[in-house]
Amino acid sequence: MQELISLFVKSIFVDNMVFAYFLGMCSYLAVSKNVKTAIGLGAAVIFVLGVTLPVNYLLNTYVLTPAALAWLGPDFAGIDLSFLSFIIFIAVIASIVQLVEMVVEKYSPSLYASLGIFLPLIAVNCAILGGSLFMQERGYETLAEATTFALGSGFGWFLAIVALAAIREKLSYSNVPAPLRGLGITFIVVGLMGIAFMSFMGIKL
Repeated sequence: MQELISLFVKSIFVDNMVFAYFLGMCSYLAVSKNVKTAIGLGAAVIFVLGVTLPVNYLLNTYVLTPAALAWLGPDFAGIDLSFLSFIIFIAVIASIVQLVEMVVEKYSPSLYASLGIFLPLIAVNCAILGGSLFMQERGYETLAEATTFALGSGFGWFLAIVALAAIREKLSYSNVPAPLRGLGITFIVVGLMGIAFMSFMGIKL
């Protein structure tokens, strides 16, 4: 249990998808203009990561890795389907994103309208695919570890976009120099937030 808590905290602060690996920056910058929209997209990312990464873990463990099909019989032990990892991971992600898009459109049309094209673009959000690839590279041993990593990564992305959205709302009322208004001051703020999150790298978990 302690290992799972450490993995969860590390995924949020130390291995933050935005500030440690710069993943998902396109939607992170585009949808962080107000807090309500940022919360909606952040919650969608948490849900998509929390569902797709465990599914991809099971597929990777029992189908894609070398000799993973041994459970079907000795004749399948020599089959290596690891070359299909990318396309299968993306197919799972696209399916879950389509489900999320339909649910949001049905139950929150205003949020669906404010998110615009960036909601279906979660399917190609590099933070989502990056989570599955990190899971594969790091070789998590159990489904619980993979799920904890997924939820921690999603919550870390949620925290980053909501924090930036709150700051950008305050900046809209601030006297920002004309050359820095818009994305200029946003890039400066994101850089400062990244430096702030670097302080968590000294934590030993």
